[in-house]
Amino acid sequence: MDPLEELRRLCLAQPEATERLSHGEPTWFVKGRKTFVMFADHHHDDRLAFWCAAAPGTQEALVAEDPTRFFRPPYVGHRGWLGVYLDVPVDWAEIGELVADAYRFVRYGAP
Repeated sequence: MDPLEELRRLCLAQPEATERLSHGEPTWFVKGRKTFVMFADHHHDDRLAFWCAAAPGTQEALVAEDPTRFFRPPYVGHRGWLGVYLDVPVDWAEIGELVADAYRFVRYGAP
């Protein structure tokens, strides 16, 4: 399974989600305006990952629970965004929940 294609499928399944390049990476937006997920293809380090918006406390809890799968991304981590590695075994059902939560958080202010 191609991680980018699967992530793209999950992101574009959200209502009124759009995709375009931002900072050289595929990025998904709510109604073409606000970012909710950003692909990270070795742009900032040597890991394949994505960054997503997250409700307060989510980043800290998931990174503490499993730092081999989750991390605090650069640039947006201080705003609570969550980094998710895609170069480890991936639970795509869980990724789908994180994507949906990110979308709802950006669109409505709550997961």
